[in-house]
Amino acid sequence: MSNLEIGIWSFPVLLALIFLRVPIGVAMFGVGVVGSVIVNGTPLMMLAQLKHLTYGTFSNYSFSIVPLFLLMGQFATVGGLSKALFKAAEAWMGHRPGGVAMAAIGACAGFGAICGSSLATAATMGQVALPELRRFGCSGSLATGALAAGGTLGILIPPSVILVIYAILTAQTIAKLFSAALLPGLLAAAGYVLAIYVIARLSGAAGSPTERMPYGDRFRMLLRIWPVIAIFAAVIGGIYVGVFTPTEAAAVGAAGTGLVALLNRGLNRQSFRACILGTMSSTGMIFLIILGAAVFNTFLATTRLPQELSVFVATQALNPWLVLVLVLVLYLVFGCVMDSLSMVLLTVPILFPVMSALDFGLTPEEFALWFGVLVLIVVEVGLITPPVGLNLFVINSMAGDVPIGETFRGVMPFVATDLARVVVLVLFPVISLALVRALY
Repeated sequence: MSNLEIGIWSFPVLLALIFLRVPIGVAMFGVGVVGSVIVNGTPLMMLAQLKHLTYGTFSNYSFSIVPLFLLMGQFATVGGLSKALFKAAEAWMGHRPGGVAMAAIGACAGFGAICGSSLATAATMGQVALPELRRFGCSGSLATGALAAGGTLGILIPPSVILVIYAILTAQTIAKLFSAALLPGLLAAAGYVLAIYVIARLSGAAGSPTERMPYGDRFRMLLRIWPVIAIFAAVIGGIYVGVFTPTEAAAVGAAGTGLVALLNRGLNRQSFRACILGTMSSTGMIFLIILGAAVFNTFLATTRLPQELSVFVATQALNPWLVLVLVLVLYLVFGCVMDSLSMVLLTVPILFPVMSALDFGLTPEEFALWFGVLVLIVVEVGLITPPVGLNLFVINSMAGDVPIGETFRGVMPFVATDLARVVVLVLFPVISLALVRALY
């Protein structure tokens, strides 16, 4: 069996291990090590590579952003910012048809702007918004579907851990990627709100609206979320105007969010310890997946599979747009069985060189930014696509009286808006690139 054939066969083996519930980081690490030993004929070369690969991967200064953004989300949770966000959004939108569910989406968008994690956004806002949604008569399917979809805004609206990983893998500027993702992220929130409005008009699943609040009370509710606005402006605004590097901005955001949590009396010795341990656990999980992907991709490079794939696509003279559609469909299929971080780490090193060789009428940097946003969106769809949409299970576990099948049905309108948004962003790359071009 040739090295290329070994590389091809490694994928079904990897998927089989994933189906057997082997942790994805362990599965990639194991397949990478065994594959390298088979290709090289000796374990000595793999052992030598591991020593340098581990240090070379984690000595990357940009990876320090990951625990800082995760700590920022932990502080935001204990600081009570999620409840303030939901109440402010409810004050402005709750009186409209489906307004309470719309408020949940708005609160998810706000929390995602200071969190950067989809699962954390979904879990935190689920605790705050789910009781209110059920109290106002929102159906179990719509309540859980809306919160699962809203949670995905945590990885699309900057800051985003997945965007940081993509930037490192493709050697792109993190600040520019954050700029490229902002408008699509706001478009995602608007699409979810529109889906809820349509559902509310067509059925009674959205429940009853709240009483209309006077504008004076609405603005007072906005004043309660000034820390969120200030932190977002400091972190993202500081990156955009060049005051902070992304790593410095993440440190400022974590410190600012921690200070707000302390002033709100949500941060004490016990909760601080829980925040640190939660950040350590999440960071360890992410870094294990990163190491596993690095070992697996090193093995693939040895088999020359990525290079041969690039040559094959180039020699076939395929329409670039057709290849792009096939790649996006592949991501959607992978999203049914894999988590978002694993998909990015596994596929981007293989597919990005292939896609970069095709002509889409954009500069190499603009293509990388545009493709990154598209990948992020289809990865986001995977988080709410059955049967392994992680957000679905996180939210469904909080609503003990809602069968998982209802949650699956409830999320389908939001998946439809995601797919429509992918089509729009593919047809109009300027939506992703407008802010980048204006700022840089």
